[in-house]
Amino acid sequence: MSWNFNSPLVTMVDAATNEADKALWEKEDLGGITEDNHRMPMPVVLLVALTVLTAFAITFPLWGQRPTAAIYAGYVKAMNTPEVMAIQDDEAAMKKIVQMNVGGKYDALLERHPLTMNDLRLIKPEIEALEAKGADLEEYNVVGDHVVMANFEGNLKADGTPERKQPWWDKGYTIDIFYVIYFFTMVIILIKRLPPSTWQPKHH
Repeated sequence: MSWNFNSPLVTMVDAATNEADKALWEKEDLGGITEDNHRMPMPVVLLVALTVLTAFAITFPLWGQRPTAAIYAGYVKAMNTPEVMAIQDDEAAMKKIVQMNVGGKYDALLERHPLTMNDLRLIKPEIEALEAKGADLEEYNVVGDHVVMANFEGNLKADGTPERKQPWWDKGYTIDIFYVIYFFTMVIILIKRLPPSTWQPKHH
């Protein structure tokens, strides 16, 4: 089981270990179901790489992040306007509220996290209470029918308390990248511990 780093892209074991592995492999018929020692087809390698890259691209930046109370503040204000209060149908009222808030900096987030009129009624008192206290609504998340302080802890603010706003880079991505690198490194090492792909067993 010794290591050999002279040609790591060919094999990572010494000649004696390679010969022992070849002898063992030749004795195995594997029930007639064999892929032998062929190289991984390049289309498969590219497909795996494309899958990983696509997964990161789709979820970046933080596609699944929780909505903050700030993005619904405009909706709450619109609920109190005469034109919305005059509409009796909830669905029509919600469409009017959305229409009144188009063009703001939260357009993309509102599109990802739509609400019904009933949802809005449930969170309205909490958002208005936070606004009355002068709280930064970007530091509060909407979780179901509750508005709660976000559990992020960023840089310290002037008053010494930690900033609770969603960071642009999620620590989960760092963990994901670490495990992806770890996985592929281990797979490459395991493959390169086999005899070189130029040799194929005949299962005599």
